[in-house]
Amino acid sequence: MDRDKKNIIVPLLLVGSMNAILGFALGVNAFFIPFVKQAFHVTTAMSYLIMLATFSAYLVFGGVAGNILKKAGYKGGMVIALILMAAGFLIIVPSAKTINFPLFLLALFINGLGQALLTAAYSTYVSIIGPPESAASRISFMGICAKIFYAMASFILAVFIDLADIKITDIITPFYIIALVLFIMGIIYYFSPLPEVKATGETSDEAEETQHAGSANVKTSIWQFPHLLLGVIAIFFTVGVEYLALGTINDYAYILGLPSPHNYVWYVSFAMIAGYLAGIFLIPKYISQTQVLFLSTIEGVIFSLLILFLPDSVSIFMIPLLGLANALLWPAVWPLAIADLGKFTKSGSALLVTGIVGAGIIPLFFGYFAQHFSYQMAYAIGLPAYLFIMYYALWGSKIRTS
Repeated sequence: MDRDKKNIIVPLLLVGSMNAILGFALGVNAFFIPFVKQAFHVTTAMSYLIMLATFSAYLVFGGVAGNILKKAGYKGGMVIALILMAAGFLIIVPSAKTINFPLFLLALFINGLGQALLTAAYSTYVSIIGPPESAASRISFMGICAKIFYAMASFILAVFIDLADIKITDIITPFYIIALVLFIMGIIYYFSPLPEVKATGETSDEAEETQHAGSANVKTSIWQFPHLLLGVIAIFFTVGVEYLALGTINDYAYILGLPSPHNYVWYVSFAMIAGYLAGIFLIPKYISQTQVLFLSTIEGVIFSLLILFLPDSVSIFMIPLLGLANALLWPAVWPLAIADLGKFTKSGSALLVTGIVGAGIIPLFFGYFAQHFSYQMAYAIGLPAYLFIMYYALWGSKIRTS
C-alpha cells in the first residue's frame, strides 16, 4: 500500500491532535493518584483503582469497538470516542460535589470506553496509512503528541488543584471546561477532511485479497492468528510498564517529600518523547521494528534493576530512563501484531485493545506492593513484563500458523 508521503501529512496531523487529547485524558489519571487518597480518604492501594477503572473499560469495550469501527469507520469511531470521553469527564463533577468515590470511578470507566475506541481507531489507522515497515515511526509521532499532553494534564490541573491543600470542589470548574472542549472537538473532527483507509486485504476485492493478504484469506476467525493472540499479551505488558512509570512517579515523589511532586511526570514524558524522536529517525532506515523492540526490552530490564538497587533518592531519577525504554514498545508491538490480518484487521485491532487493561492491573499490583513493602521494591513487577515482550520480539511475533 504505497502512498505519497505528502498525502498523509494532514491525516497524521489530525490524528495526532486526537492522540494529544487521549494523552491528556490519561495524564489526568496520573495526577489523580495522590489527589484521591486525600480527597476521598482512601489507601494507596485503593488510589490505584483509578487506573483499573479506566483501563478495565478497554477489556469490556474491546469487542464493541471492533463493531463500531466496522460500521462507522476509523474517522467515525474517533468522533464517537471523543463524545464518550466528554461524557466521562462531565460525570466527574457530580462525583466531586457528593464526594462519591464509586461515582468517580464510574466516570473514569466511561472515559475509558472512549479511550479504548480512540486507541483502536488511531493505532490501526496510522499503521495502515503508509508502508508497514515504517508504521512504528508514524506511531512514534502519535506518541509525541500524547506524551506532551499527558504531562500538560498535571500542569493544567495544578493551576486549579493544590496537592498540598486539597479541596475536592476545586475539580468542578476544570472538568466542566474539559468536557465542553472535547464535545466541541468531536463536532469539529466530524467535519474534518480525514480520509477513510483500508488495510491490505480488507476490501471485498477477492483478487486483491488473495494476492496480498497472505494466509488471512483462508482464515475464518481472529483466533487463528497466533501472532495476534500473543500480541494481546504483549500489549498487556507494554502498557502495564508504560503506565507503571508514567502513573507512579508523581506519587513516589510525593512519598519522598520532594518539591512540586506533580511535576515529576514531565521527566518520564520527556524521556519517552526522546525515544519517539529516535524511532522517527531510526525506523526503518537504520533499524527494524523487531530489533528496536528487542533493544527496548533490554533497556527496560537494566533500568528496572537500577531502580531496585540504587538508594530511593536516586532511584526515582531512573524512572524517566524506564520511560525511555518504554517509548518504542507500543509503536513496535502494534504493527507486528496486526500484520497480515487482512479482512480481520478491525477485529484484530479491537482484540488488541483488550490487552490495554494491563495499564490498570499492573499499576494496581504496584500499589499493593508499594503499600505492603516499599515503593522502590514494587518496581520489580516490571521485570517479567519486559521478558515476555522480549520473547514476542524474537519469536512470538513471527508465528503465523495455528
